[in-house]
Amino acid sequence: MTDGPLRVIVVDDHTVMRAGVVALLASESGIEIVGEAGDGRAALALVERHAPDVALVDLRMPVLDGVATTAEIVTRFPRTRVLILTTYDTDAEIERAVEAGAIGYLLKDTTREQLADAIHAAARGETVLAPRVAERLVARMRQPAQIPLTAREADVLNAVADGLTNAEIGRRLVIAEATVKTHLLRLFAKLDVNDRTRAVVVAMERGLLHRP
Repeated sequence: MTDGPLRVIVVDDHTVMRAGVVALLASESGIEIVGEAGDGRAALALVERHAPDVALVDLRMPVLDGVATTAEIVTRFPRTRVLILTTYDTDAEIERAVEAGAIGYLLKDTTREQLADAIHAAARGETVLAPRVAERLVARMRQPAQIPLTAREADVLNAVADGLTNAEIGRRLVIAEATVKTHLLRLFAKLDVNDRTRAVVVAMERGLLHRP
């Protein structure tokens, strides 16, 4: 980390949004914007040229997206901390960014004070999460561990979702009706449910069953 103002680059493919972030931070004496980029590839060139303390990076960009950009910066320029600044707060987006090495994840509704504080914290090596993002991560951690379905269990559950009886499922899958019942019992145990309809609902909620 530099002795003077923190050196920051802003990476976002939306020109107006990027300009807004720069303007938002312009009055912060402890922060200096040393570069702007509209895509990940240009961002890497800026990091190589300016060695910023923090890179504010959007997720969805052309050429090289935010996750790939984060991974490259973390690998090639480990002294630069990556702070994601985006509108997306889905579990998948958050996990991909964190796994790529981002030290923080903020949403674009953050205030100037919150953004400035986050930049300083990130530069110190502290993890920074928007409150809504932190809530999602905690909720996900509290969920029971996912037990994947076997291919046959997924077939049975899809047939249940199609409204088939056990006998009809057996004919569709060319297995005995008793075998269908065995698969259903295993599914109930895995999903912690006690009826067919609930099994389908829970499996879909957990992303274990995908319906067209």
